[in-house]
Amino acid sequence: MSDSRQGEARPKFALGKVYATPGALQLLKRWKQDPTALLSRHVRGDWGLVHPDDAAANDIAVGRGLRIISSYLAGPEGPGGEGEVLWIITEADRSATTLLLPGEY
Repeated sequence: MSDSRQGEARPKFALGKVYATPGALQLLKRWKQDPTALLSRHVRGDWGLVHPDDAAANDIAVGRGLRIISSYLAGPEGPGGEGEVLWIITEADRSATTLLLPGEY
């Protein structure tokens, strides 16, 4: 793919143990969103809604063993959409990945 933000077919890094905060679980349940779909995007390098500078930092973080942060919209997208933001953070040592709301950081 020509756009690295769309990700690749294979995982770029290990997720470690996967955790989700209560707020993230409620959000996913409310919008009937599958967390595995978001985790799949994250691990393949589709960083979602992050700023292009942050996406570039994530690309560097993959190779250097630094923390990786993605941001996705759960719920309806597009004009008038009521979607809510969910973050996924993988720790630098790749021991854990957490799904959380921005306010829970």
